[in-house]
Amino acid sequence: MPAAWRPTASLEILRLRARVLADLRDFFARRSILEVETPVLSQAGNCDPHLHSLMTACTGADELAALYYLHTSPEFAMKRLLAAGSGSIYQIARVFRDGERGSWHNPEFTLVEWYRVGFDHHRLMEELEALLSQVLGTASCRRSSYTEIFQAYVELDPHHASLAELHRHTARLGLGISPYACQDRDDYLNLILSHSIAPKLGWDRPTFIYDFPASQAALARIRDGDPPLAERFELFIHGMEIANGFHELGDHIEQRRRFGAELARRRQLGLPELPMDERLLAALEHGLPDCAGVALGFDRLLMAMTGAGDIAEVLAFPIERA
Repeated sequence: MPAAWRPTASLEILRLRARVLADLRDFFARRSILEVETPVLSQAGNCDPHLHSLMTACTGADELAALYYLHTSPEFAMKRLLAAGSGSIYQIARVFRDGERGSWHNPEFTLVEWYRVGFDHHRLMEELEALLSQVLGTASCRRSSYTEIFQAYVELDPHHASLAELHRHTARLGLGISPYACQDRDDYLNLILSHSIAPKLGWDRPTFIYDFPASQAALARIRDGDPPLAERFELFIHGMEIANGFHELGDHIEQRRRFGAELARRRQLGLPELPMDERLLAALEHGLPDCAGVALGFDRLLMAMTGAGDIAEVLAFPIERA
């Protein structure tokens, strides 16, 4: 067994990390996108029931909060900068998510997150495609709507299939899912996407899925129609989700409602109660410019570049050696 003090990534891959980071900064500089830094610590955690914030105590002056959360992404603070008039911005950020360790996950990892004023999610996909071309040397990406990808790979209409149809498909996956294990149709759809579709995506060229169900909007705008659709996308390379992008929601009332729904879901699941980010909501009320944003998993990008089977192969020290 190698000594635990040694890095798990080779020196060759560590040099590649440095080179790709330089390429990314060059890409953004050529487009006059401002690099920013925002705090890792926040007085508000992420309300998303699928993400779990790490916490730390902070002592000092009386006005300091006793408990802080390590951010799961720099999104909320970056949107405050956008509302303050920063213009298009990016950040290469260390982020933290509790309970995540696996071949694609480490509790501490690197996100490349950027926001483009005046862009929608389609225009941001074009820019991400240009970034991949510069960094990976890839040809054009494949693009399919959420509806098209479900029809092509599992012959289901994700917007209109009954719960019984969705359950029958998940049962065929052999996951041991009972009829009561999934709380709603999105639970079924997420299982089908992650187990039947995603592993097949992005092997010949990177693949975008866009226009998700409105119920999966997260922080994206919803476009009216039949059905209404969330203006967001995900990027897959070698079966891995690499990036998640949104035509950003700017309505502070709707954002507060969504935070409330997430907190209710957390209570239903027995998860810790978290404070809403009132500073973000105040920034949205002040006015967020029309923009689109994306978070790119830098470590997974390196895994796709190198063919690594475990995220530890592209990290100097994963959590076990931290």
